[in-house]
Amino acid sequence: MTRSLIVLTFNEIDGVRAMLPRLTADYADEVLVVDGGSTDGTIEYCRAMGLRVVGQERPGRGEACRVGASHTRGDALVFFSPDGNEDPADIPRLFDALEADGDVAIASRFLPGARNEEDDVALPLRKWTNQAFSLAANAIWNRRARVTDTINGFRGIHRAAFDTLALRSMGYTIEFEMTIRAMKRRMRIVEIPTREGKRVGGRTKAPSFRTGIVFLRFLVLELFERGG
Repeated sequence: MTRSLIVLTFNEIDGVRAMLPRLTADYADEVLVVDGGSTDGTIEYCRAMGLRVVGQERPGRGEACRVGASHTRGDALVFFSPDGNEDPADIPRLFDALEADGDVAIASRFLPGARNEEDDVALPLRKWTNQAFSLAANAIWNRRARVTDTINGFRGIHRAAFDTLALRSMGYTIEFEMTIRAMKRRMRIVEIPTREGKRVGGRTKAPSFRTGIVFLRFLVLELFERGG
């Protein structure tokens, strides 16, 4: 099984400086950076590290995932955001999970042994919201083992599964759509525990309240407009 690592960037110069040197040559057969139009030196830094960088004509994380898939050749794809939240050491574990048993492999922040960024927060609203969406997706569509983290973007998927799912989301609902559609098709979704780190520099591109509304709207549309 050939492995393609797709690094998603948009104005993440602090993150790429901190995270990309931690990638080792044996993580994947190829590494591609998909950039959403950075102006802070992210593109130049990645190219200086010898990484291939492609841009995207349309904005959005979902579009970035599709661009990454179309510009790589591997049988298995892992998507990685170098913002500090995702641990590069989990990249080979996601590939191994795909090779062993999964159509989709998710780095879960909620399995035993995992850590969520808000675990030490008195009111972890983002964590509770994520878990609520996972509860809904499992109750409505899942007929296999429960998926604890349906939304996390740190994940892998077989190329054949990616093509079959025909994902349409332009933005941050891409991973939620991937999980739901995989559930509908009874695909094998496996999870590994991950320890979510603190963000390195800059602000999140997905503010919690606004993003939560977008996800709720997507869930309703998926349930009623697309045949449940």
